[in-house]
Amino acid sequence: MDSISSQSSKDKKKTVMHSMLLCCKLYISEARNAEALDSIERAAKRDPETVIVNKFEDRDYNRVCYTLVSYVVHDSTGCPIYSPLQQSVVAMAEAAYEAINLEQHLGTHPRLGVMDDILCHPLARASLDEAAWLAQKVAAEIGNRFQVPVYLYGAANPTGKALDTIRRELGYFRPNNGHHWVGWTQPQVLPEKPNEGPEVVTSARGISMIGARPWIAMYNIPVMSTDVSTARRIALMVSARGGGLPTVQTLGLVHGEDSTEIACMLLEPNQIGADRVQNHVEKLAAQEGLDVEQGYFTDIPPQMITERYRKLINADSD
Repeated sequence: MDSISSQSSKDKKKTVMHSMLLCCKLYISEARNAEALDSIERAAKRDPETVIVNKFEDRDYNRVCYTLVSYVVHDSTGCPIYSPLQQSVVAMAEAAYEAINLEQHLGTHPRLGVMDDILCHPLARASLDEAAWLAQKVAAEIGNRFQVPVYLYGAANPTGKALDTIRRELGYFRPNNGHHWVGWTQPQVLPEKPNEGPEVVTSARGISMIGARPWIAMYNIPVMSTDVSTARRIALMVSARGGGLPTVQTLGLVHGEDSTEIACMLLEPNQIGADRVQNHVEKLAAQEGLDVEQGYFTDIPPQMITERYRKLINADSD
């Protein structure tokens, strides 16, 4: 009887691990220090129930994105109470703060912190409310444990405040050294009160944005020109903010020694997808006499993420 009960419990847990899934994307301000990245990845692997399903490094931007997946458990009333992701993300943050000093960071992508952005998405049968719960739990722990100011956005924010709004208020989009972001040059006392953590910034760690929202896609398009002013002008015309494509946010950035990029955030990728953005950028670039390469995603789509998680978690349990 005990063996039957034990098998039933295992089957029930396996069902949860395969159906109620959350995804965290961690954008960390480092891609050139292999030792730092190894330390962060070791921290993530302490819990076998959390899986790194994707890693995207960009040495020019000096930025890495990890995509993590695990399950979420609920109490008898249906409220989320536990996900292995919470401690895995916090462990990665601890390793990152120990290995990375923002004062020594240099890159051509904007950032305001070592753990610059943590975005939680629902997968499979999970809901946005559950993703918001996880974001709030992670934010409280990072803010209090590491004394890092944390701003919540999207569904994790009490008023639903958007990420780009918070970033503009904090000067995220303004480079501080030509077309580069170098060290920390922002005021130590923040102009807006964070949702978690102190109101004073430690320049070695900076601040963190943590949010929850439905799936977004990151799509970058190389422009064969070093003229960042033109890239920014094209980026603005492509974006919803500039009167271009709805639900598309963009940046024009230096990328390497001989090119720039239009970095795109597709807020509703099922409505305005990469093909449409690519065509629009190509048309605008042609008007400037510039060539454009085929763009690329910095992550894999949700269905593939779910499939990869299930394959990896099954391999570990066999």
